[in-house]
Amino acid sequence: MKRTLLWLMVACLVAGSVSAAQRQPSDAELRRMAAQMLMVGFRGDSVSDTCDAARYVRDLGVGAIILFDVDLTGKATIGSRNVTSRERLARMTSRLQQWGGGRLIIALDQEGGRVQRLKPQYGYSALPSAARIGLMARADSTRHYARLMARELAASGVNVNLAPDVDLLDPACPALGQLDRCYSSRPSVVAWHAGMVAEELHRQGVLCTLKHFPGHGSAHGDSHQGLVDVTATWQPTELRPFGQLIEQGQADLIMTAHIFNRQLDPDYPATLSHKMLTGVLRQQLHYDGVILSDDLYMQGIISNYSIETALVMAINAGCDMVCVGNNISTGFEADRPFRLVDMIVQAVKDGRIALSRIQEANRHINKLKNKLKQ
Repeated sequence: MKRTLLWLMVACLVAGSVSAAQRQPSDAELRRMAAQMLMVGFRGDSVSDTCDAARYVRDLGVGAIILFDVDLTGKATIGSRNVTSRERLARMTSRLQQWGGGRLIIALDQEGGRVQRLKPQYGYSALPSAARIGLMARADSTRHYARLMARELAASGVNVNLAPDVDLLDPACPALGQLDRCYSSRPSVVAWHAGMVAEELHRQGVLCTLKHFPGHGSAHGDSHQGLVDVTATWQPTELRPFGQLIEQGQADLIMTAHIFNRQLDPDYPATLSHKMLTGVLRQQLHYDGVILSDDLYMQGIISNYSIETALVMAINAGCDMVCVGNNISTGFEADRPFRLVDMIVQAVKDGRIALSRIQEANRHINKLKNKLKQ
């Protein structure tokens, strides 16, 4: 009997040791998980075995690439970044997917109107703005343009659209209302249009991103230029389009806003706020998809926090993936993604980020990638 008990105790200890070992990934695995949490940008409308894109996707193993057509860190002219023609873009995304094993997220902003990375200059269709779609107020028009957009994205190898924008219209908002990026000031109308856009994207195998949580439309400043406080202008109705589309199962990713909203968190902007991302988005709205930060190098964040502090806070707040487009006023740095992975790994080792948070983020990312059309 004693011998049996002794063997049971030994077996339990061994099982516990194995379980503990299984819970602790190797340094290489931890780096891989950290890299999966990055959405990064690069220069050039073609790729080679020695280019930055190859280093990011093939060598580092980033989870996502973000594409632009204008290089804001260089000439800032049409066609100066990644998109110059339909044919070149399709060839480039095909090569990227080869390096990414067919599971790489390739994203860009294709809202229509002024925010359209796939422009007529490169052989794509001219798409009306969300404001114009909203004024048409016709389901057939919304679906027609969404279908056209979805087909062109899919044909070019783009599998995630950083759209539709579900912010509510306020004509005083410089980054949204004044650029015709909002469908309406009415939550139900916004959700109606955005829902049809999501459906048409999904029919072509393209995933969608709702933005900018918890509502950026009431901001009277631009978070590209600095931290914006919406405490006095934000209304709870700005959450409704997000909630409705989450309930309908049409939210693949949700992008955060770099806005300060004392109504929801008296201390931190949304991208860095556990109260907003975990408390409101996860727990109150029951969202279980990928939370994507807006670019962490925008002045709304970087002028108030070091990049390492912002990165750790964003992940702890609930961001599963952080966007670093390398195409903003802070300039292009080729090794930036590698340094960000180092920061995440060190933060886990130091106990500033729980390993369980990294694992949770990777579960959300893997679930998202399982939706990608192979």
